[in-house]
Amino acid sequence: MVEALLFAADGPLTLDAIAAHLPEQAPVRALLEEVETMYAARGINLVRRGNRWHFQTAPDLFHILRRADAAPRKLSRAAIETLAVIAYHEPVTRAQVEEIRGVSLSKGTLDLLMEMGWVRPAGRREVPGRPLLFATTPGFLAHFNLRSRRDLPGLDELRAAGLLDPLADALEAAREEQEEPVLNFGEASGPGD
Repeated sequence: MVEALLFAADGPLTLDAIAAHLPEQAPVRALLEEVETMYAARGINLVRRGNRWHFQTAPDLFHILRRADAAPRKLSRAAIETLAVIAYHEPVTRAQVEEIRGVSLSKGTLDLLMEMGWVRPAGRREVPGRPLLFATTPGFLAHFNLRSRRDLPGLDELRAAGLLDPLADALEAAREEQEEPVLNFGEASGPGD
């Protein structure tokens, strides 16, 4: 029944949506894990994105289904940085994105990320002016093959992959040096005093 529900669904389903179609007290999580194991070595896999489950093409076969005429969209550096800020700090306002990046954000950058289905409005911050909050979408998780935002790489992984800017590393090292206690030798009394 779980397998049939997932195949017939228009999109990913939550545990509650699946449970609504099963007999009472059905072990939904255990059934999903069984189906996931059943499909692990096949051409399609059962995957969880956030709190939703769906079938997708196995990663090793995705290239077969990719359309040859689909031109990949190349994101600008500003769009990549904006997406990273939103992914790591969500929900976040436009002003917070600008503060973290250190530059103004063009409206087109957020529009592009929303058009691609990776970023969505996520309510409003309860402060004067009530600025709009932005967060990532399940489409973002699916595109980058992540189960949740917790699967995003950490600083050590990014550094090891050479993806962090050497200038950023130098600035971080300078900040760490400033945090070290400074000894004031002018106040120290020596043995000759």
